[in-house]
Amino acid sequence: MINKTLFTKADAFFSKAKTWKEEYEKLRAIILEFELTEDYKWMHPCYTLNDKNILLIHGFKEYCAILFHKGVLMKDPNGILIQQTENVQAGRQIRFTSAKQIEEMEDILKAYIQDAIEVEKAGLEIEYKKNDEYTIPEEFQIKLEEVDGLKTAFESLTPGRQRAYLLHFSQPKQSKTRESRVEKYMQQILDGKGLND
Repeated sequence: MINKTLFTKADAFFSKAKTWKEEYEKLRAIILEFELTEDYKWMHPCYTLNDKNILLIHGFKEYCAILFHKGVLMKDPNGILIQQTENVQAGRQIRFTSAKQIEEMEDILKAYIQDAIEVEKAGLEIEYKKNDEYTIPEEFQIKLEEVDGLKTAFESLTPGRQRAYLLHFSQPKQSKTRESRVEKYMQQILDGKGLND
């Protein structure tokens, strides 16, 4: 099912795709066989069930993929679900490098999509790490104390957005680099925006 008000954005995504166009169309056709609504979130086609995110289609330089939002809770009899990075807690991908691969895997994909739908229908939830389990880098802690309103703005962000910033600020080994990352994103935090907004 396609949400008519947002259809143009998802449709534009598919029609403007420079790479993975054929692959995207094949994935979309398979997904739309299910009782899912096509929306457009995080700049990608996202498929929902009763307003709950089930999966999205996205692409990278080396591959395109389906990302299952609660993939960590799904069965993986074929061993094809991939954790994108070590910091991703819930989502899991199935990656593709050709339209032929998608065609060959169609039955498997349908089984995985159905499993993702069943996970949502069963009301299964993910136990996320709490943000207080993540370290606040010293460079960011100093700014939280110094800059007027920054602490309040940061605490009013969603837990996922807070976590993204903490991970991004903590990654560099050098303090100078951590400091420049904090400087770069302070205004964005003050504006109530996430790292990738």
